[in-house]
Amino acid sequence: MADRYLDLVNSGIGRKLAAQLGLPRPAVLRRYQPTDPLLPGALLLGNAGDGLPGLDDLLSEAGVQLRDTDAGNVRWAGLLFDATTVRTPQDLDAVRAFLSAPLRRLRSSGRVVLLGRAPDGKDPATDATRQALDGLVRSLAKELRAGATANLIQLAGAAGADDLDSTLRFLLSGRSAYVDGQVIRVAARPDSATVPADWQRPLAGKVALVTGAARGIGAAIAETLARDGAQVVLADLPAAGEQLARVANGISGSSLHLDIAAPQAPAQLIEYLQQRHGGLDILVHNAGITRDKLLANMQPEQWQSVLTVNLAAQLRITTALLEAGCLRAGGRAVCLASTSGIAGNRGQTNYAAAKAGVIGMVRSFAPQFAERGAAINAVAPGFIDTDMTRSMPLLTREVARRLSSLQQAGLPVDVAETVAYLAQPGSGGVNGQVLRVCGQNLVGA
Repeated sequence: MADRYLDLVNSGIGRKLAAQLGLPRPAVLRRYQPTDPLLPGALLLGNAGDGLPGLDDLLSEAGVQLRDTDAGNVRWAGLLFDATTVRTPQDLDAVRAFLSAPLRRLRSSGRVVLLGRAPDGKDPATDATRQALDGLVRSLAKELRAGATANLIQLAGAAGADDLDSTLRFLLSGRSAYVDGQVIRVAARPDSATVPADWQRPLAGKVALVTGAARGIGAAIAETLARDGAQVVLADLPAAGEQLARVANGISGSSLHLDIAAPQAPAQLIEYLQQRHGGLDILVHNAGITRDKLLANMQPEQWQSVLTVNLAAQLRITTALLEAGCLRAGGRAVCLASTSGIAGNRGQTNYAAAKAGVIGMVRSFAPQFAERGAAINAVAPGFIDTDMTRSMPLLTREVARRLSSLQQAGLPVDVAETVAYLAQPGSGGVNGQVLRVCGQNLVGA
């Protein structure tokens, strides 16, 4: 759905008008194209000490134009500061000193990434300093302009540069256009989490299942996984059969008519996947419904249907796939949550409860997945332009679009790119986490 305001203020006359009236001017975001470089310009790399071993080599191998000195006249495509050695609050001044001048010359849709260590409970001063980077990056993200983003990577345990490739490629590229002010914790990858031979098709040879794939975010996820090399099974209700077939045919995938809330759904899925594909590598729980009402006016069936489809079905299907051994070693599960499940939303007690439940489910399943060399994570979209948001009143929709640091709604492809990143073999060190795709919502984020 077109954002006419965004188009207007980025036109010649609209740009001048917005400047004269002091109107917000959201930028046209840089989104991923397979032929684009990781960054459309140079990246300035700094550190608070000796630097993480191997980080330079990793970035160079990814095709990044690395610089370690700010010449004072360079318009930077990215700024990356390695703060893995900070120990005291005084050490944080190195972050300020590195960023302050280059930030003024950050390009449109530039990328700022801070790299730190996760607090480990061993020393209060060290943990306080490491956690301070969280508040720093979230606040910095709200200061950036012109579609630029800022995010933090926390290395956990013995994780090093070798565990960072997929996450750094994601955050520096156009894939992360609508991921802003977020923290991703990366542990050491399991042995099954190998680096893809071809970064253009990191999912080659993988079988993926996407539920609710006939339209909107689900269709975008299926298309993105297929673009990245996966063989995709698209599942949706029989009533969506015609649209489901169109999406499946467009990506050379296969369609499966499935009511995920039906008691027989897990067994049906397992039989289909075992017979057709010998198992499953990537599970994407996207299917969901809304039945919005104030709690005082909500009928029991409106409550129960949302909890059943959005939460109970995910629990049953995931449990059944694990118990049957259908999800192969090194598999990935990505579950669609929502920022409503994090911050709440008026009139959505049922939906918010279900989506918060998805987050709890992911965190609880994570150790079981880790034992299999697998990973499970949640993606929490914010305001995304879809058929559902198109039905909102115009004023409500426009206000909601501007309530993020990026001052615009996200697109279904923004959610899909994040799902595809978490589905990659190289992302095995990210497990049990919730990654918001919300442009850094200004409320509840």
